[in-house]
This record gives sequence, C-alpha cells and structure tokens, in this order.
Amino acid sequence: MKYISTRGKAPACNFEQVLLTGLAPDGGLYVPESLPRFSESEIASWAGLPYDQLAFRVIKPFIDGEIPDDVLQRILSESYQTFTHKAVAPLRQLDANEWVLELYCGPTLAFKDFALQLLGRLLDYVLTRDNKKVAVLGATSGDTGSAALEGCRHCENIDLFILHPYQRVSEVQRRQMTTIAGDNVHNIAVRGNFDDCQRIVKAAFGDQSFLPSDRQLVAVNSINWARIMAQIVYYFYASLNLGGPLRPVSFSVPTGNFGDIYAGYLARSMGLPVNQLIIATNRNDILHRLISDNEYSLGSLEHTLSPSMDIMVSSNFERYLFDLFDRDAEAVTEFVTGLGHTPQKLKPDQWLRARELFSSLGVDDDTTCKVIGQVYADTEFLIDPHTAIGVHAARVCNKDSSVPMVTLATAHPVKFADAVEKAGLQYPDLPEHLQDLLERDERYDVLDNDITAVTDFMQSRL
Repeated sequence: MKYISTRGKAPACNFEQVLLTGLAPDGGLYVPESLPRFSESEIASWAGLPYDQLAFRVIKPFIDGEIPDDVLQRILSESYQTFTHKAVAPLRQLDANEWVLELYCGPTLAFKDFALQLLGRLLDYVLTRDNKKVAVLGATSGDTGSAALEGCRHCENIDLFILHPYQRVSEVQRRQMTTIAGDNVHNIAVRGNFDDCQRIVKAAFGDQSFLPSDRQLVAVNSINWARIMAQIVYYFYASLNLGGPLRPVSFSVPTGNFGDIYAGYLARSMGLPVNQLIIATNRNDILHRLISDNEYSLGSLEHTLSPSMDIMVSSNFERYLFDLFDRDAEAVTEFVTGLGHTPQKLKPDQWLRARELFSSLGVDDDTTCKVIGQVYADTEFLIDPHTAIGVHAARVCNKDSSVPMVTLATAHPVKFADAVEKAGLQYPDLPEHLQDLLERDERYDVLDNDITAVTDFMQSRL
C-alpha cells in the first residue's frame, strides 16, 4: 500500500512513513494510492465479530504487512479494552428507524479515543522497535487534546505538545488535558481560535528546523492518515448491527474538520452500502454553504455551544476534493490555497457530484438546546450539543425514512455543562474515573498567537 499527497509534489510513502509524518512535505495530506474494496459477501461474513476483530479486517489492507498480523491484533485488542462498554460502539434507538452510535465510551469520553488509543500504541510499537524519539504536535478544539495525551503519554519515546484556543474550550475538556501529569506532557493555550492553532501546527510541520537534529514532528490531528483509518471501522460496525450489507444505512455526522465524515465516505467507497451522508455543523457552516449554495468562503469564526465544531478551515476536506477533482493535484492546490484570498466555487458538475453524495445543515445554538431537551423528553437519553446537531440534521435532511438513520454521538454530555443547562436539564455527574477532575491541579502555558512563540517554547522543552 502506497500513500500519495493531495498536492502531488511529495514522493509516495508506505504506512510507517505516513504514520510518522502527518503533513506531506508539499503541504498536502496523504491518501492511499488506491482503496481496498470489500465484496458484499466478505462484509456479511464479518457480522457478529467483536469490535477489535472487525477493526483488524478493515485496517489490515492499509498497513499491508508492515506490522505483523499478530502484533496488529494485539494492539487493536489493547486499544479497545480501555472502553467502558463491551460493545465499544453501542447503538441506542431513538425512534422506529432512528439510531445514535455512542462513540464516547473511551477513556476521555469522545470519539477521538477510537483513533488515538490506537495511534498511541502504533507509535509506541514503531518507535520502540526502531529506537526513535519524536515530538508529537497537535491542535485541539476540545477533544483531540485529551484523547491524544491519554493515548500517547505512556510512550517514553514521545514528547507531547498540544495547542488549544485559550478560553474557547469547555472546562471539562480543558481539565481533561491540563490535569494529565508527566514530564513529557505540555499543554499550550494559544490566544486565538482553533484555526489559529491549526495554522501554527501546519507552519511548524512545514519548517522543522527548530527541532533538535534527532527529532521529527508527528501529527495527532486527523491530518495523520492513521486517525482516518481507525474511524472507518465504526461505520462498518454500525451497518453490520443494523442489517448491513444486505440493506443500506444512512449516517448523520457532526463535523468540523471533515475527518469523521470523510471516514464514512471512504467506508462507502470500500463497498459498504451507505445511502446518505449528512454533514451536520453549527454556525461555523463553511461546509454547509458549499454543499447548499456552492459558496466556499471564510467567515468570522464564532464561539458556540458546540465548541469542537468551531472550525472554519476543514483540513480533511482537501482529501475529498482530491477525489472530486479526479486526483488533479494542481487543481486541488489552487482551490485550497486560494481560499485565503477569495471565495471559491466548484465547477457545476463537481458541485452536483458533491450534492449527490452529501446533504448538509447548519444548526444554531437555540435549536441545539431544543433538540437536547426534546430527545431527553422522548427517550430519557441525554445527548451532547454536537450529537444534537447531528440528530436535527438527520431529521431535516433524511431522504428515505425506510433506511436506518444513524447519528454519530461524538462526545459525552458531561463535557458541555452550558448546553445541557440551557436546555433546561440537570447537569450529569462525571463518570467515576473523573469524579475528582475539578479538584485536580492544572498545568498549562498561555502563549501568544504566534508561530515563533510556540516553536521557541517547544525548543526550550526538548
């Protein structure tokens, strides 16, 4: 299996190389040169498999023997043993043909655990085997940070640097990062928004001259292909538990950086019968504006009750554009880099193809709170604001009510007290393993929104 850059000017890499790289040297994102494709009978044969065994079958072709099968199976088993529900990704029924896929049963209560529990162990295996040391650098709008720290902090060959927007994540999200102890753990609060953090990360990957000669940067954001690879699995898992592949399933996906729904697009491309993919977003609705009106333009980034989606520049959308533009890397580069200067539009045939594949909806805070309250009144099931946006988008955009509709529940509601309380509901108790979270000592540094401030800080700690 070879991986190529969406911008076409970087050499092809194998899996281990993209695992340890993140962004390609030309600024693009790595994608497989070709996707594995599974037959209906092969997918059907996976029905009833435990989550880790299903993950092995979906993920194995992407690794292509670079990690021995027995080692990969052990890593997957260990990754998902940390989850509190035996099903790992249980389905919850809301209505006759409406479901929620609970993706927050991992140690940090968010869907990011699916990828980052695995990513940490893959890195640990490769770095220990090769006696390498790396610096992990990532940006978070709320959940990636704690999941990355939890997944990677035990690896002696990694120093972790996680950027979050200062005073723009929820208290629980912040404390899940800043209370993790360890000499190799460094939390940085940037005086800016998530897009600023993401820009700094990309700039650092573009020029790593500030690092010691024996170090390189590794990405934990979904620019790292391994993150996307891991998320493909739960689309197959949900489908198989709802009668797939003998019948199609639709998915509504709360998304800011386009990684989670891109994984669904890949599952569909690999042979999973997916009827509809719905992009569910908040007021920061650049993706919805493109799908609905063919308007791809930057706006002011607003702080909402669903902070993990307070993102304007969706990095992983470039990966989808690469396919939409028939893998024309030059056209992708022109479209993506032009966004900072002028609004972009897809060609009419490209826009129609995108609209055939994706539906979309932008949802405001008032509606989000109403849906949290409505779902609880109907089912006594409390959902977080991101999941509420997904549920609302599913109900508004559903094209065929005979097809099972699954909303991805991306985080536990305990992370978002403001939204739960504004919905008129009682704030839930923290899970047992986080009962003392609000009393734990915090440790983080506040830095200016400046690449040099961040790289100087990292240099001083390495």
